[in-house]
Amino acid sequence: MSEKNPKKNIIICRCNEVTQEEIEALIDQGVTDIEMIKRLLRIGMGPCQGRTCLPMVISILARKTGKKPDEIKLPATRIPVRPVPAGVLVGEMESDENEE
Repeated sequence: MSEKNPKKNIIICRCNEVTQEEIEALIDQGVTDIEMIKRLLRIGMGPCQGRTCLPMVISILARKTGKKPDEIKLPATRIPVRPVPAGVLVGEMESDENEE
């Protein structure tokens, strides 16, 4: 690789194309709260819902801050305001918006 910084090419969050360089730059600027990193870079907000990227982000955060990975709390998950059938989410059925 002839790149000066190979971290530019390491994609951590494939859903939102966030690189290792972007994550480490935020941490170097003092952003060490995973919830804030999530909000700023949108990690964990794609279709995988963080199943792929959050463990890697926690690992990077632990390495850069000297914390143990189990000391870093996962970011909050947001559930729907009201239950929604899975068929609605995948487009196989219509939502009944008149139902309260």
